Amino acid sequence: MAKQENRYDFRPVTEADLPMIAAWLAEPHVAAWWDDPETEIAQIREHIDSISVEPLIIELDGEPIGYLQSYDPHLEDGHPYSDQPFGTLGIDLSIGRPELVGRGHGSAIVRQFVEQLFEEGVPRVIIDPDPANGRAIRAYEKAGFRTIDRRQSEYGDAVLMAIDAEEGQ
Repeated sequence: MAKQENRYDFRPVTEADLPMIAAWLAEPHVAAWWDDPETEIAQIREHIDSISVEPLIIELDGEPIGYLQSYDPHLEDGHPYSDQPFGTLGIDLSIGRPELVGRGHGSAIVRQFVEQLFEEGVPRVIIDPDPANGRAIRAYEKAGFRTIDRRQSEYGDAVLMAIDAEEGQ
């Protein structure tokens, strides 16, 4: 069976989603790469009404399976990635359901979401996995990202990866 286009849906996070996201953040495969759930949930709650960060639930066949946020590094003073070209958006994501990890969903989700951003006119998308997170780095490479830098910031050690609109077509 051929993979169907747009197999994932992305919907805005609501207050009612926060307990589910907190449970995902407590899963070992997620907890290894995110701050403690209480801190993260407080930030996600703030992002619900933010202009710089868009928190989204990833759905597969109508079922929530993960969390994704996109952000504009130019809308935050002193953001470590504000040196990226104007219009660049960054993304972060986690597949919350452990049984879905390691099955190709990560790269497929990223690819679909990035295509949607390119269709909206975004020139570049960046992502910044921890250098120790080999699974994520491989998934992002599979989705077309390439390493452009290694960064140290308030967010920790990161491999800065990018994909540009003309590459993604």
